[in-house]
Amino acid sequence: MNNFFLKNAVNISHHMVKNVIAEGDIFIDATCGKGNDTLFLANLVGESGQVYAFDIQDEAIRITKEKLEQNNLSKRVILINDNHSNIDAHVNLPIDGAMFNLGFLPGSTVKLITMADTTLIAVQKVLHLLKAGGLITLVFYPGHEGGQEELDVVRSYLANLAQNEYEVSQVNFINQINHPPQLINIQKLYGGTVI
Repeated sequence: MNNFFLKNAVNISHHMVKNVIAEGDIFIDATCGKGNDTLFLANLVGESGQVYAFDIQDEAIRITKEKLEQNNLSKRVILINDNHSNIDAHVNLPIDGAMFNLGFLPGSTVKLITMADTTLIAVQKVLHLLKAGGLITLVFYPGHEGGQEELDVVRSYLANLAQNEYEVSQVNFINQINHPPQLINIQKLYGGTVI
């Protein structure tokens, strides 16, 4: 028996990405926050891969930079202090995937949250860059102010993606209290099927 547990949305998103990512891949961390997803991706893409990590908050960029330096992974990551809705201003090449861990920076004194409109723009732009077989994971936090709206807006858009081009799934924890985080996965198909 392996040690994988369905304990939370972030854990499952990491498991999903680990099963598709390969050394040399190009991934986007659309919300680097405290750097955990960025570090996770940097380890997996290897020396020949690249991670573009975005955050609008200076503090998040600083924390992520320190974490990467402590792990000798800075060369694999380009840190971008900008809103993820501006992804196309910084990345214009095909990508193998992206991770979104939405909401707000834990422990931050500033109550700055991701917003439905800018997150939707970011998702649309990442879909445009995504290679066939590529994966996008989005972790939503419907329990905080604006979180349910963000989930509803993005989910509504994704529900209308052509099923012969994308597979979209959602993971909900139905026996947990207090609006647990939810995960949406999007995989771009190879001419109608995922290989």
